[in-house]
Amino acid sequence: MVGFELFGGSMDAITTVGLVLGEAVALYVGYGVLASAVGATVLDTIGADTIGSDTTGGE
Repeated sequence: MVGFELFGGSMDAITTVGLVLGEAVALYVGYGVLASAVGATVLDTIGADTIGSDTTGGE
C-alpha cells in the first residue's frame, strides 16, 4: 500500500487537474478528427468557396 491518504487535498487537486487536462486533449484530438473528416463537405454545402471572394468585378 502506498498510502495516498497522506497526500490529502493536494492529491485530489492533482487528480482533478490531470483529468481535466486529459479531457481537453481528448476533445482537441476528437475535434481535429471530426473537422478533417467532414469539414470539406460542410464548407461545400454552405458555399464557403464564395466567402471573401471579390464580387465587385475588380482584378
